Parts: sequence; structure tokens; C-alpha cells
Amino acid sequence: MTIAALIVAAGRGVRAGGGRPKQWRTLKGLRVADWTLDAFAKSKVDHIVLVLSPKDQDVRESFATIPGLIFATGASDRAGSVLNGLTALQEYGVDKVLIHDVARPCVSHGLIQQVIDALDSNAAAAPALAVTDALWIGARDEVTGTQDRSGLFAAQTPQGFQFDAILAAHLAHPGGAADDVEVARAAGLDVAIVPGEPDNIKITTAGDFARAEKILGTEMDIRLGNGYDVHRFGDGDFVTLCGVEIPHNKGLQGHSDADVGMHAVTDAIYGALARGDIGRHFPPSDPQWKGAASKIFLNHAANLAKEMGFSISNVDCTLVCEHPKIGPHAEHMRAKMAGILNISIERVSIKATTSERLGFTGRSEGIAAVATAALVKT
Repeated sequence: MTIAALIVAAGRGVRAGGGRPKQWRTLKGLRVADWTLDAFAKSKVDHIVLVLSPKDQDVRESFATIPGLIFATGASDRAGSVLNGLTALQEYGVDKVLIHDVARPCVSHGLIQQVIDALDSNAAAAPALAVTDALWIGARDEVTGTQDRSGLFAAQTPQGFQFDAILAAHLAHPGGAADDVEVARAAGLDVAIVPGEPDNIKITTAGDFARAEKILGTEMDIRLGNGYDVHRFGDGDFVTLCGVEIPHNKGLQGHSDADVGMHAVTDAIYGALARGDIGRHFPPSDPQWKGAASKIFLNHAANLAKEMGFSISNVDCTLVCEHPKIGPHAEHMRAKMAGILNISIERVSIKATTSERLGFTGRSEGIAAVATAALVKT
């Protein structure tokens, strides 16, 4: 079963303002068209065809990161543009095709899949919302009558079809249809209604951009990262843990100040960002980091998270050792870490456990630390 998405992006969108077609205007850091294409690229479609106006052919290069994207040239009306897109798909052996307006960037993966599934038992299927508001007829800014809303639906896209059936319908249609359901029904196809989604709005006016930003902002990007570090004991009279110097009859050995707790938290943040570990950013082979304070590494990880658009929700660090005792110093450690990370102390957890005298920590040969960090896209 081969599934394709056909994105109609040849309109000029003058009502939305902004001095250029709405599909090329910015929405939360990306173009409207980028949001729409990304939704289908992440869904279960095999091919995507993008129908562009002859005036927009220069934007093709900006989609080079989408593998296998097919381009078609728009016509003088929507029906003609869709036909050109269907024609471009003919050589790909498509079974099902979803036809979608580029100006609906908030389409969900769930809705896309519902339409695909509906085509298993229908020649055509399209999402729609039942009209629930009272309907008026008006003229000259006055109500002149009412309209019964029973059986009325507000149409949405993507509208899905068996490929051969909708291609034949468009080839037989004289043009000028409002959408592809109209073309399908003119050819005698039955169209099943799939429940639409209120957030699947079509950007038409300038105010719709603000609404779309709010909808897209509800999709949270939450990252979790884990960190683990170990340092052995050596000569010394104190250890540095989570930024706090604790008197002890031994010290911790390492290329930097050997702050095992801070190293684990730093690696947890790098892990959440998928940016490697401390060694990648501060190679131990580089002499400039010999004896360096570990807050340099943690501060770098926190700033990198900020640069990538993430805030640190919370960090949790467990120190594994027999000695020294961590409890009396935990609050000081939390405050130190919170200050470096620039987050509330309530979002920093520092705790300790022993290994019941088992292993290298149980034999007091060193200290280990395990950490988790949660990051949220801002």
C-alpha cells in the first residue's frame, strides 16, 4: 500500500496580509509551509508532492532537507493545481492520496492517520466539524434571516481518496470546485466524514497567525538525559561534590577538580540535548582543563540548553559512597547547583546512598554519581 500527500501551496493568500503569500510567512520560527510539510513527513506517507505557484519556483531549494519531495506547478485555480499534483504522482504507484491545504499547519498526526484508515473501507474520506453555532443570513450588517444548522459541517483537510478514483474525477471535472470533495461527489464518489479537530484551523486572516502560534505552542518537547561518573580516591584532605568542598581524609583524583556529582549532572544535560559528554566539549587531552573547576562544564551545558531553546525543568543527582556523609551538606550543594543552572533550588535534588560495602564504593576506593536532567522546549 503506497500513500501520498499532496500539499496545495500555489495560492497567494492576500487576505492574511504581511506583503507575501501566507505559506511563506513565519510562524513560531518556521514558515507556515514548513510546519505543514513536517506534519506529513513525520506521518505514514511514502511520497509528498508540493504544488507551487510559478511565481514561487525559487523556493524549491529551501526544501532540500526533505528527502524525495516531489514538485508540481500550480494552475490558475485550485482544482487545476490539484490535477497537476496528481499527475506528478502517477508514476509512483500510489494507492491512497491525502490532499491538504498548506495553510493548515496545525494538522495532527492522529487526524492524518484517521483519514488514511478510513480509506481502507471507503473510496473517499474527509474530516469535518459539525456546525454547532446558530447560523444567520445577513445583508448590509443586519440579520435578515436564520439558517437551520442540522446536518451542516465545516470542511477540513486532509481529504483522502483512492488515487485512481480522484484522478479520474479531476480529469472529468470542468474546474472551479471549492475543494476535492466537491470534485469527488460530482464524479459519483461517496465521501465518508471523519471527525475533524478544532485546532486544525486554516490560516486565512492576519489574526489566525496568533491562534496558530498558541496551538503549535501546546506541543511540548520534553527531553530526559542521564549522566554517570566515577572518580577514585587519592591524596588530599577534602573532596569537592556538587560545588561544595567537604573535609575528608582523602581527595578525589581527576583531570579537573574531580567533582563527580557535577560531572554526572553536566553529562545528563548534554545527553538530553544529544550533544555528547564532557569529554567531547572539554577533552582531557587539552592541558587548559587540568584542575579546572567543574562549574565551568556545568555552566557550558546550561548555556547550550538555553541556546538550543530549552529550559532546565529539574535535575536529580545521587552520590554513591560510604564516606564522607552527604546529608549535612546536601542543602548547600542544592544551592550551589541551582545558582550555576539559574533555576530554583526546588528544582534541584541531591541525595546519597551507600552500596552496602559492595564494590569499589563499598570498599571506599572512590565515589560514583548518577544524575537525571529534564529539559523542556521554551
